[in-house]
Amino acid sequence: MNAYVALSGAVARSHVRDRITLFFTFLFPLIFLMVFGVLFDDLPDGREAIGFLAPGVLCWAVANGAVFGVAYTLVQWRESGVLRLLRMTPTSVLTVLSSRFVVAVGVALAQTVFFVGIAVLPPLGLRLGSQAVFALPVVLCGVMAFFAIGMVIGSHGTSSEAIAAIANFLLVPMAFLSGTFYPLDQAPGWLQGVAKVLPLHYMIEGTSGVLTGTDGPQSTVLPCLALLGFTLLMVGFAAKLFRWSKDA
Repeated sequence: MNAYVALSGAVARSHVRDRITLFFTFLFPLIFLMVFGVLFDDLPDGREAIGFLAPGVLCWAVANGAVFGVAYTLVQWRESGVLRLLRMTPTSVLTVLSSRFVVAVGVALAQTVFFVGIAVLPPLGLRLGSQAVFALPVVLCGVMAFFAIGMVIGSHGTSSEAIAAIANFLLVPMAFLSGTFYPLDQAPGWLQGVAKVLPLHYMIEGTSGVLTGTDGPQSTVLPCLALLGFTLLMVGFAAKLFRWSKDA
């Protein structure tokens, strides 16, 4: 327990002190929300643009934070020899990763409150549904799925530059293919089919309905199950790829 608390505290302090990390975690996605939220007109069917932009940008921001957070941590600790030192202690892999996961959940919850709080203000004017709180289980499942993806990247990556290249190669196309900046039902049929194999699509789908009040809590069940499935798949890959040091 002491090792778990110490690791969690160290990760949390490093995250808060890193201004670049804070900028890309909170302010960079906010720029997209503000610009697209003000510029986009409402859809012809009467739906407000902010109704799909806010959940999309929120989920994209959470996904980025979860992936980059754990991937960078694993690479930095491996390169600096921290993981090698931890291996010589009773500390388990589960303790190392769960300490980072707790911080990822805390960051995701802060992102959710921050982005929703901004989206409901003028001139964006997001109208929250009465059951918006049910978006939180989807966000949590999304953190698990993308944290697991980050574990795979961090276990395989050999440098911070490689982590950035691999993660962006996955997350940037996924953002556009999953309907982050536009309603997916307005996209071509083939693109809707591609989106159904991407975890970000299920995260956006699960949060958007309850946030805006167009769907009830039951709409979050399938997205949560899909995200948990992605989590189990990626954890399996990460377990095989995990390395305590650059040599082993």
